[in-house]
Amino acid sequence: MKIGLFVPCYVDALYPEVGVATYKLLTSLGLDVEYPEKQTCCGQPMGNAGFQHKADKLVKNYDELFAKYDYVVAPSASCAAYVRFFHPNIVNHECEAAKKTMDLVEFLHDVVKPTSLKAKFPHVVSLHNSCHGVRELGLSSPSERNVPRFNKIKDLLQLVEGITVKEPERVDECCGFGGMFAIEEPDVSARMGRDKIARHQATGAEYITGPDSSCLMHMQGLAKKDGTPIKFIHVAQILAAGL
Repeated sequence: MKIGLFVPCYVDALYPEVGVATYKLLTSLGLDVEYPEKQTCCGQPMGNAGFQHKADKLVKNYDELFAKYDYVVAPSASCAAYVRFFHPNIVNHECEAAKKTMDLVEFLHDVVKPTSLKAKFPHVVSLHNSCHGVRELGLSSPSERNVPRFNKIKDLLQLVEGITVKEPERVDECCGFGGMFAIEEPDVSARMGRDKIARHQATGAEYITGPDSSCLMHMQGLAKKDGTPIKFIHVAQILAAGL
């Protein structure tokens, strides 16, 4: 199968190492991966700001660029969810690329289904479940629903040699980022972030990890400002560690 790698704009601009790790990880599993250079933002910032239909040109460009691939994989649960669930509503028709777009964790867990990885990461990590990943992509079970517990991120991390995976109290409570929410309600957002960091710290973890650089960025900024001694790393970087 042929994979189109979609690297969201904030990952490209602020955390390019996450995109590189994703590419290395996918190719190490024997997958045929291409990175189309004319890709743009998926349009989520417009949607978060209440101007969703201003993203119609971005949606059309995305569909034209990625429709030829068997799967489109992104190291971002929020962007993958936006593409899959909101793109068809913006242009009022089915989008070929949107149907085939998956978050990295979702793609690995549900499609590739690896039984082993070459990665080594001898550290204690606390697992952060981002809201889009939990409630739109089903990367883990929502705590508010009476369903059997599962966590696809944890399943993959447990394939990494030397890692110890912890989960915080209130395991899928929001970190407070929420895109435009962090700008429009900065005090509430910051308080939510600090509460979340404290719960991650209480696990004894050295690192906080998750599938969304945006959530990690929000908490990392607060931790740096407060001098909180904990590090942040995207799940793709752990799964590709040592490649």
